[in-house]
Amino acid sequence: MSTARPGPGFCLWFTGLPSSGKTTLAREVEILLRERGLDTELLDGDEIRRGLSADLGFDRASREAHAARVVFLAKALVRHGVVPIVALISPYERSRAKARQEIGRFVEVYLSTPLAVCESRDAKGLYRRARAGELKEMTGIDDPYEVPESPEIVLDTTSPAPAESAAQLLRDLTRQGWVPNDRPR
Repeated sequence: MSTARPGPGFCLWFTGLPSSGKTTLAREVEILLRERGLDTELLDGDEIRRGLSADLGFDRASREAHAARVVFLAKALVRHGVVPIVALISPYERSRAKARQEIGRFVEVYLSTPLAVCESRDAKGLYRRARAGELKEMTGIDDPYEVPESPEIVLDTTSPAPAESAAQLLRDLTRQGWVPNDRPR
C-alpha cells in the first residue's frame, strides 16, 4: 500500500466473466490511483480463494460465501481510507447488492466483454474443460452470470489495450468525483 495521502476510501468492484480482464485492468488502475495519491489494495478473487476461501467450492452457496469474505475485507479497508480494488467474478446480483449495501462507498465496474472473447483469452483452459464436460459449475457455461443491473461504469475490454481501458476508467472515476482531478504535489 502507498501512504501518500489519507482520505475517504471507496471500493472499486470489478465484475465480469472469467477472462474478461478484471485482474489485468485492476492492476493497471491501481497504478493510476496510486499516482493520484490514493492508498490502494488489490483484492484478487483467485488469490483470496487460495487463502481465505480455500475451504469453499464453486457452487452458488460457496461463491456467495467467498464474496461475503471479500466484502468483509473491502469494508474494513474503506473504513480506514483505503481504496480496495476488488477483482472478483461475483456472478450473482444478490452478492453484488450485498457488497454495495455493506460497503457503502462502492463503485461497480462491469466488464461487458463477450463470452467468445473471454474464451479466446482463457490461459487456464477452464472454458475448454467446461465445454468438454470436465469442469462443472463454470460461470458463463453451466453456471449463470447475472449481468449487473446498474453499474456505475461499464467497459468492454475486447479491443482496447489494458492501459487504454484503465485510462478511461480513471477519467470516469474523476468525472464522477471519486478520484481527485490532479496528482498530489
